[in-house]
Amino acid sequence: MGMRSIGVTAPVAIPAEALPRRHLVFAVVAMALFMSAMDQTIVATALNAIQTDLHAELTWSGWTITIYSLGQIIAMPLAGKLGDHFGRKKVFLVAVAVFTSASLACALAGNIYVLVALRAVQAIGGGGFIPSATGIIADHYGPARDRAVGMFTSIFPIGGILGPILGGVIITYADWRTIFFVNVPVGVVLLALGWHLIRETGRKPADRIDVRGLLLLAFLMLTAMYGMTNLDDGLTSPWFLAPMLASVVLAWLFVRHTVRARAPFIPMRLLRGRGFGAMNVLNMLFGGAAIGFGALVPLYAEERFHLDPLEAGTVLTARGAGVICVAALAVLTLRRLGCRIPMTVGFTLIVTGFVLMAFPPPNTNGYLWLMVAAGITGVGMGVSVPASNNAGLQLAPDQIASIAGLRGMFRQSGSIISVSVMTAVAADSTNPAMAQAHGFVVLSVLMLVAVPLIFTIPDHRGNW
Repeated sequence: MGMRSIGVTAPVAIPAEALPRRHLVFAVVAMALFMSAMDQTIVATALNAIQTDLHAELTWSGWTITIYSLGQIIAMPLAGKLGDHFGRKKVFLVAVAVFTSASLACALAGNIYVLVALRAVQAIGGGGFIPSATGIIADHYGPARDRAVGMFTSIFPIGGILGPILGGVIITYADWRTIFFVNVPVGVVLLALGWHLIRETGRKPADRIDVRGLLLLAFLMLTAMYGMTNLDDGLTSPWFLAPMLASVVLAWLFVRHTVRARAPFIPMRLLRGRGFGAMNVLNMLFGGAAIGFGALVPLYAEERFHLDPLEAGTVLTARGAGVICVAALAVLTLRRLGCRIPMTVGFTLIVTGFVLMAFPPPNTNGYLWLMVAAGITGVGMGVSVPASNNAGLQLAPDQIASIAGLRGMFRQSGSIISVSVMTAVAADSTNPAMAQAHGFVVLSVLMLVAVPLIFTIPDHRGNW
C-alpha cells in the first residue's frame, strides 16, 4: 500500500547540522513573534482613545482585544498544520504579509466595527507566527534546536508584558493609530529578510488537507471561546448558553470525525496520546495563570491597593524582569535537568507569587509587595517556559509546527477562560478585589493539583 493511499505525509529530512545564517533567521522570526505578542496587549492602553475617536461603546472597544485572542486560537493550529504540509517558510511569509496589511488597514479604520473585523484578520496573521516560526528555528539550529526553541518561545510572554508599557508611551505622545502604523515598516522589513534568509526545510503535501476537520475545530473554538467571553452575562444568558451548547455538539462531531478520518487535521495522538494529553492540560493552566490572570494584576492593584493606573501598570515590569533574568539560564540547563524539574519548580514559583498577591501582610506597601510577588511569578515563568515549550516535541519532531500551534491554542484558551470566569465572578461580588484574590488562590490550587501530570511526560534530556 502506497503512502498516498493511507494519507501519510512524507517529511523532508530535518537538517542534521545547523544551517548558515541561523542567528539572523532567529532575529527575524523572533521580531515577528514579539510583534504578535505585543499587539495582544498594547491596544489595552488605547481603549479610551479608540472609544472617543470612533464614538464607540466601551463593549465594542473591548472587542478589539477579545477578537485578537479568538483569532489567534483559530489560527495557531491551522498555521501549524499548514506549515507541516506546505513548508514553514511559506506559511511564515504569508502570516507576515497578512499581519502587516491588516495593521495598516487597522490604522486607517473609520469606525469601530471595521476595526474589530480587521483585528480578527490581524490575529490570523499574528497567530500564524508561532507555529511556523518554531518549526523554522528547529530546522535551522540542528542539534541545538532544543535550546533555540526554548529561548525563542520565551520571547512571547516578554512581548505581552511590554505591550501595555509601549502602548502607554505611544498614546502619551501620539495618536492611537500609531500603535498599528509602527507594525507596517517592521513587517515590510521582516518580509524581505525572511524571503532571502530563511531556508525552506518543511514538509510537502502528500494528501489533501482535512478541510472538514479544520472547519469543525475552527467553529468549535470560536463558539466555545465566544461563550466564555459572555460569562459575565450570567450562566442562564442565551449569549452564554447557546454558544456553549453549540461547542459541545461541535466537539462531539470533531472527535467523531478525527477518529474516523484517514488523515485527520489533528491526529488524536496529539490531543490525548502519550505525553500530549498531559501537556495540553498543563498548557491550558499555564495560559490561564501566566497570560490570563497576569493581565488582571493591574486591575487588582488598583482596586485592592488603590494604586493609580501608571503604578498599577508598572507592576508587571517586575514579572517581565523575572522572565528575562532566568530564561537564558533555564535554556542552558535543559539538557542537564530535562523538562520535569524546571516545570515543577516554575509552577511552584508561580503559585507562590499568586498566594503572596492574595494574602499581603497588614500595613504593607502594596506597590512594593505586588512588585515582589509579580517578580516571583516572572521567575517561575522564566524557569518553566523553555522546558514546557520543548516538552513533547521530541515525540514527533516531524510535526513541530502542529505541536507548537496546539500549544498556543490551549494557552490562549486557558487565558480567555480564566479572564472570563474572573471578571464574571468579580462583577457579581460586592468586593471585586477580594473576589480576584480568591481567584488567585483557586488557580493556584488547580496548578498544584496538576503538578503530578508533569511526571507523566517523557523526560527527554539532550537534543532531539
